[in-house]
Amino acid sequence: MEIVGRGFIARNLQSIAHRHPDVVAFAAGVPNSTVKDDDEFGREAALLYEVVRRCLRQGRRLVFFSTASVAMYGGEGSAGTEDGPIFPGGAYGRHNLALETALARSGVDYLVLRVSNLIGPHQRDNGLLPVLVGGIRAGTVTVYRGATRDLIDIADMTRILDGLLDLRLSREVVNVATGHAVPVERIVAHIESRLGMVADRRVVDGPVPHAAASVSIAKLRGLMPEVDRLGFGPRYYARVLDKYLPLYSAPLYSGPEPLQHADHLSGHRQA
Repeated sequence: MEIVGRGFIARNLQSIAHRHPDVVAFAAGVPNSTVKDDDEFGREAALLYEVVRRCLRQGRRLVFFSTASVAMYGGEGSAGTEDGPIFPGGAYGRHNLALETALARSGVDYLVLRVSNLIGPHQRDNGLLPVLVGGIRAGTVTVYRGATRDLIDIADMTRILDGLLDLRLSREVVNVATGHAVPVERIVAHIESRLGMVADRRVVDGPVPHAAASVSIAKLRGLMPEVDRLGFGPRYYARVLDKYLPLYSAPLYSGPEPLQHADHLSGHRQA
């Protein structure tokens, strides 16, 4: 596998690169879903088009990492499925959908993964876990009202990609998520319980005034029934946080289970 990019996803794909020599994985996207800079979007698009043309010349498969976040599925009327109605809830989602459309019309052999909120090693400082840990340590965390995140271990995403590539899928879009959106308040509470700290909450209105569609993984399960062995469920997020907190914080505090004082919050929004 040739990996285009040097960031979070790119570094974690190294473990399966040797298994797929005919694949080019495009992992050189904009830094995060808060980007609104047309120049950054333009640079990503230009690089992707260049890689598409090369894949066409060389007869190689292209993997593109899109998003299953609120930016894609946050618009009113979005179904949360790969082939259902979709009205992106932000500039990042509109950009990714445009790139998906370009791939679909290019003639290249591609696989698009719409990935939810990845957690793992080598995250940038503005990644979800580093941001939340930093905010808790500083004493204040800002969240959007009703915000949720569907957290998935990047190691599990990599296993799923490995399996999908073995299936020789062509010109397909697949959601890669757990199907369980967790209130950000609950994520914050879990991290607080492990760190032995409590931060002040600053809750603000987000850009999407309604709950986003849940991400459907029915297609993924149909393609790879073994996904059910990964343990996706209501408490999966806690296991992932506990696994990677040592990378972004001091030794874990083994305190009580996180408080469930914010179960009423819902919807895919940014932390």
